[in-house]
Amino acid sequence: MADTSDSPVAFVAGITGSIGQELARRLVNAGWRVGGFARNPDRMDVPGVAVVAADATDSAAVQGAFAKLAEKLGPPSAYVHAVGSIILKPAHLTKDEDWLTTIDLNLNSAFYGLREAVKQMKCGGSIVMISSTAAQVGLPSHEAIAAAKGGVEALARSAAATYASKGIRVNSVALGLVESNMSQPMLSSETGRKISEAMHPLGRVGQPTDAASLIAWLCSEDASWVTGQQWACDGGVSSVRQKAKL
Repeated sequence: MADTSDSPVAFVAGITGSIGQELARRLVNAGWRVGGFARNPDRMDVPGVAVVAADATDSAAVQGAFAKLAEKLGPPSAYVHAVGSIILKPAHLTKDEDWLTTIDLNLNSAFYGLREAVKQMKCGGSIVMISSTAAQVGLPSHEAIAAAKGGVEALARSAAATYASKGIRVNSVALGLVESNMSQPMLSSETGRKISEAMHPLGRVGQPTDAASLIAWLCSEDASWVTGQQWACDGGVSSVRQKAKL
């Protein structure tokens, strides 16, 4: 067996999700030692990845997951927070429990993960948070998720300032709609898919590989001079105005 003691270590929250698994596969193929946590660790399909069960909205569980992964792999040089949700409701139809759950899954979990990551990154590293196009441009019925992901982006920028002197880079990636288990309710019907594709100027929804390739680069030394940035990976939704149909 090859000696991997000098290989970089990455932790991924939400590692059994569509993006988490694709990212893990990409990092393993690039020579990383990869571990992560999720509510359902049995869903992991990528060989050679250490996975522990933890609820990302439970701060004590997150702390425990980091400790277990560090014991198995060593401290991380990269941490990716690939946890989130999708909610499409206008404010007047969003119940208190919808709002609180959205904030918990997206913003609170991101804070808990970041807090543990920076404690373990004694020699610097890279942290990547997942945001949404909804935090970049006003989209109808996205109030709750836009607020939560806007908070994630602000969290990343502030942390980038706080921890730059320690060599820790913090960036966020704002995604458009990506094909995943989470997005299937929106994409399962022909009508829903056509609407989703049409809203993206490039004419398609994203694939996990689209997101994972950018995130993996941000984790790598190739991005060693990049911090405090928000990267859009959204098929042009946030920045490209489409030609009106006559």
